[in-house]
Amino acid sequence: MDIMFKSTRGDKNYVTASQAIVKGIADDGGLFVPDNIPSIDFDLGEITHYSYRELAYRVLRLILTDYTEEELKYCINSAYDEKFDTPLIAPLAKAGSANFLELFHGKTIAFKDMALSILPYLLKTAAKKNGVKEEIVILTATSGDTGKAALEGFADVEGTRIIVFYPEDGVSDVQKAQMVTQKGANTCVAAIKGNFDDAQTAVKKIFTDNELKAELKQNGFVFSSANSINIGRLAPQIVYYFYAYAQMVNNGSINMGDKINFTVPTGNFGNILAGYYAKQMGLPVNKLICASNDNKVLYDFLTTGDYDINRDFIVTVSPSMDILISSNLERLLYHVSGSAEKTKELMSSLSENGKYTFKASPDFVGEYATIAETFDSISSLYKETGYVMDTHTAVAYSAYKKYIAASKDDTPNVIVSTASPYKFAKDVLRAIDSKFDGIDPFKALDTLSEESKTAIPAPIKDIDKREVIHKTVIDRTEIKDFVKSRLN
Repeated sequence: MDIMFKSTRGDKNYVTASQAIVKGIADDGGLFVPDNIPSIDFDLGEITHYSYRELAYRVLRLILTDYTEEELKYCINSAYDEKFDTPLIAPLAKAGSANFLELFHGKTIAFKDMALSILPYLLKTAAKKNGVKEEIVILTATSGDTGKAALEGFADVEGTRIIVFYPEDGVSDVQKAQMVTQKGANTCVAAIKGNFDDAQTAVKKIFTDNELKAELKQNGFVFSSANSINIGRLAPQIVYYFYAYAQMVNNGSINMGDKINFTVPTGNFGNILAGYYAKQMGLPVNKLICASNDNKVLYDFLTTGDYDINRDFIVTVSPSMDILISSNLERLLYHVSGSAEKTKELMSSLSENGKYTFKASPDFVGEYATIAETFDSISSLYKETGYVMDTHTAVAYSAYKKYIAASKDDTPNVIVSTASPYKFAKDVLRAIDSKFDGIDPFKALDTLSEESKTAIPAPIKDIDKREVIHKTVIDRTEIKDFVKSRLN
């Protein structure tokens, strides 16, 4: 059955998967959602025999139904190849009693590679299928990881340009270095004086600025997105939940058919929403534990039903989660309420009042970890097992421990590990031992390698010696004008 996509806010126009991927966001400002979430049409037991590529095809063909088998396999095989440093693509590691799904083995050593390795191929194929003649401009706001992964994926891709905005003081030194040294004639990176929410809000406004879109279309440009607001970013993330389950069966941690929990460090809500989609498609998931840092707007929402961004924004050691407006939550509101009208009402309230009230899905549980708890988790697990977590994974690990202490839930659990510890080496070392306080962020790479007896990942080795190409810093109010100037 063909899956069509519609807006969470009620636009009556249905589009195909490829059309939704090209557009990025619906004309009314809503996000594209499938008109129904398909169930898997294969025996779950089969997944234990699939490679990552094979599983990706079996899952994605159910959602991206207007892509032919040849097109989809081309996209998958082009994405999940030697650019990952392990043939497993997303291996499951065990440390102590915890299971970690390592999603950081791609070219930018963060989980965004799992989707942004395939999105450029999905987008190029979609443009061809739909007769798009204009140059596609990828506009992306990043809290650290999406930016580099999108730049890496779209660099020098014919028929595209990519413009990335990141908060000047809201990413790690390594994340910043990865972006500002990015090569590619079609790439552009700008720091903004503001936080991620400022950048994301400005980018979403551009997508719904019909006058600007019409003006740029006359000049041969159309906008699309590499953020998880694009369904082409979100859909590939469903795959690794099935893959984690298969590995749990294969290593004897569970029997086929047993339920498991996933604990996910969460900022923009896309990663954990992919887990919800996996559950709706038939994966035996018990609870999705949404782990927040000190910016615990999602924890408060899942605990009380009140989503309220009228609070201080806190800069933490897990910057990719320093978010108050979690865009993908809109998709969950739509699925749970079953009403575009209700979703639009809630989003209007958020825009006008900075808050809304809604009873969330019982599939989700909220927990959070402070900076102190995050550091303690990194330190204790390293001392017990020698396993090193990054700061975001440590938020999830800490939240998971708090959850089981409170709930006594003994369901087997997988922690979704979203970044290499080397991406946040300075803070990881500070957590391991206070003697590393004040260490230079790039010297920290070598020190962490010596301390943990692991190799610095090739993508960031000697990153501090690379030429800085992108030096622009703009005010958050100048994003629209900056985009226009770059395209004119």
